[in-house]
Amino acid sequence: MDMKKGNFKETTKSLFLKYTVIPILFVIIIFSVFTAFIFKIKIIHDSNQAATVIEDAISHVYQTYIDEAMRMSESEVLKNYLDTRRHSHLVYEDFYQFNNKQEVKSAFYLIDQNYIFLASTTESDSERNKAILNGIVPQINKNPEEMYMEVGKIELSHSKTAVITIGKAVIEENEIKGYLIYMLYEEDLQNLVFGEKVDIVVVTDYYDNILITSHEIVRGLMNKFRPTYEAKSTVKIKDAHYYMKEINNAYHSFKVYTLKNENNDRLFWFIYFGFLLIIGGSLYFLIRNLAEKMSSKNVESIEKLMAAVSRLEKGDLKSYVDIHTGDEFEILANQYNVMLDNLNRLMMKNKELSDIRRINEIKLLQGQFNPHFLFNVLETIRYTMLHNIDKAQEIIFSLSRLLRYSLKEQSQMVALEKDMEYIIDYLTLHKYRFNDRLEYEIDIPDKLREVFVPKLLIQPLIENSIKYGYKSKMNLKITIQAEMYEGHILIAVMDDGPGIEKNQLESIKKRLYEHKDDQVGIGLINTHRRLVLQYGPGFGLSIQSVINKGTKVELIIPFHKGVE
Repeated sequence: MDMKKGNFKETTKSLFLKYTVIPILFVIIIFSVFTAFIFKIKIIHDSNQAATVIEDAISHVYQTYIDEAMRMSESEVLKNYLDTRRHSHLVYEDFYQFNNKQEVKSAFYLIDQNYIFLASTTESDSERNKAILNGIVPQINKNPEEMYMEVGKIELSHSKTAVITIGKAVIEENEIKGYLIYMLYEEDLQNLVFGEKVDIVVVTDYYDNILITSHEIVRGLMNKFRPTYEAKSTVKIKDAHYYMKEINNAYHSFKVYTLKNENNDRLFWFIYFGFLLIIGGSLYFLIRNLAEKMSSKNVESIEKLMAAVSRLEKGDLKSYVDIHTGDEFEILANQYNVMLDNLNRLMMKNKELSDIRRINEIKLLQGQFNPHFLFNVLETIRYTMLHNIDKAQEIIFSLSRLLRYSLKEQSQMVALEKDMEYIIDYLTLHKYRFNDRLEYEIDIPDKLREVFVPKLLIQPLIENSIKYGYKSKMNLKITIQAEMYEGHILIAVMDDGPGIEKNQLESIKKRLYEHKDDQVGIGLINTHRRLVLQYGPGFGLSIQSVINKGTKVELIIPFHKGVE
């Protein structure tokens, strides 16, 4: 007993020595100096790293397009087209295969030796064409063996702007046969400067004209970037002080500036004042309650264990206990925490296995794509090519977009507006086949267009309408509607086909809710099962049908304005 009293006395003395005012003030001062130093180092590091990353990214874009321009200028397909004016689709196909893979996309122009535009991926504009012929082509002619590179804004169609132009002469037997020109989109280059740990990014040409920037505050007169220097690496912009890193790329004729505000780092102030608050609060709490806490530390240990077990009984699997008394209670608390860790690991494994089974089943259901549809589209392309090459090319592009969308490895949740774009492609392909015998109408309120839904959700429903709608009718109309319903999204697909017999409809509903994967109505079964797996039994589809009037399939899903 005496030993315990003595231990309590020694512990009390030790605590008072540790939490006296002078050591704490000393720690605060040291921490303040250290934090200020780290903050300065962090500003320099973030600015330098961001500038290097952005310069490397833009240089990579340059080099990629330079390599592509060189490759295209030597392409036999392109040279053959310049000579014969035949197979233009091969040139476009070559360009789009390259362009679709690029993070920074571009407009493409092909001009022959007589200054005639043979290929263009933007709408024709006489002023822009004139500027290309009078400004860019003569520069290429000066050094036809070299790559032409220029920075500067050029307005394109559809509110697009190009800021980098790369060109190359097509030469055969020492004679210029044509000119290749790529104009890189400002919007895509703009995306390269976002996401870095700096406040402002500016990219200029060698005359300080701003090409892209993450903040409009830096734009000066005539779109120039002219900061006020206060020191070698410190500038002043609009009464704010910034550390600035500059990287020059002489080969590609651009400069990258990264700026970080020296007085506006929230993380720095949060750490600093948080530390002062913790230390000050801890000191006040210990001085006022130290005696009581030290005398009842064993009781407190028991109460902590009991509170943790009580929370665990209520389902809180994060109810860890923290005891550092140096006695049996600390050993018991550590064993309890080990047990809780093992329990959490087991539950995580079970959840992971359940998620894997659920995801695999959803992917299996999503993988259904009717081969008859592809066969019919290919047949349509085959006989259309005999009569109308342009129309056949449109069908191929529509099919390409649809297949790319359905096969692309990306999130299986997409905006409803995005999904409807490809549903329109799907309907358009069928319309090429049925011509005026197929009509469709889409009514999606603007407020629902950004709602996220499972990818290609209603495609099987449209497929069913077309498959069974033409069995006894020559013409078919499909209507797609969406609306809010009790906080959820209700999507309806309706057709004016022959409808479904009552007995057959009951049979389909029975198979639908029993999840029987037979060949009749498998698209409906897969869609319903997909929604039940993803959202739960309260969601799915329902069917209504009237003979000789049509069929209506309704889907109900949760309202989500973001990917789950």
